[in-house]
Amino acid sequence: MKVTVFGATGGIGRHLVRQALDRGHAVTAVVRNPSRLDVRHARLEVTAVPALDDAGPLCPALRGSEAVLSGVGPRGRHDGPVATTATRTILSAMDAEGVRRLVAVSAAPVGAVPDGESFLNRRIVLPGISAILKDLYADLRAMEHAMADSTAEWTVLRPPKLVNKPLTGRYRTAIGSNVSRGYTISRADVAHAMLAAVDDSTTIRRAIGIAY
Repeated sequence: MKVTVFGATGGIGRHLVRQALDRGHAVTAVVRNPSRLDVRHARLEVTAVPALDDAGPLCPALRGSEAVLSGVGPRGRHDGPVATTATRTILSAMDAEGVRRLVAVSAAPVGAVPDGESFLNRRIVLPGISAILKDLYADLRAMEHAMADSTAEWTVLRPPKLVNKPLTGRYRTAIGSNVSRGYTISRADVAHAMLAAVDDSTTIRRAIGIAY
């Protein structure tokens, strides 16, 4: 399979590129600065674009791809609507090139509090984080709305706190809901779940909660 990865130099994006190559996929990595991607492979093509605000330059990177994986998102609460702008542009380029499948990453606080959630998460952790990072989550919520309004076969993953730990392949997921009592997940395992979702038709046009 040929896949296109956006946000390929980010925390999740780097894992997406490496794991996709390990699975035997051909990968086109879309980056702003190619020197920041420290991966070299015969099946890897790196495409540099100055910004994700114009669909035209993205089209060559999508040509012939069967799926798009996006790790694009705001890195801080003052970054502005990064995810929304980028995703709308990606969706436009996908439509132009006839690419249907999109798997992207969002965040757990965008979804509803699940049944069986702990008192700590329900009353303290989630409300506190949502208040502090309200602009960031507003961006991700708008991104999800843009995907829902599109004709793409999208899936969005909603992780809690991201950590830099090795790939385990062992985590909990919940289609259409957040994972209750889930506090962390590694970026490597989020990438693993995103790649697994590509061929899983039950996740199309659904949000997936993921956590340990």
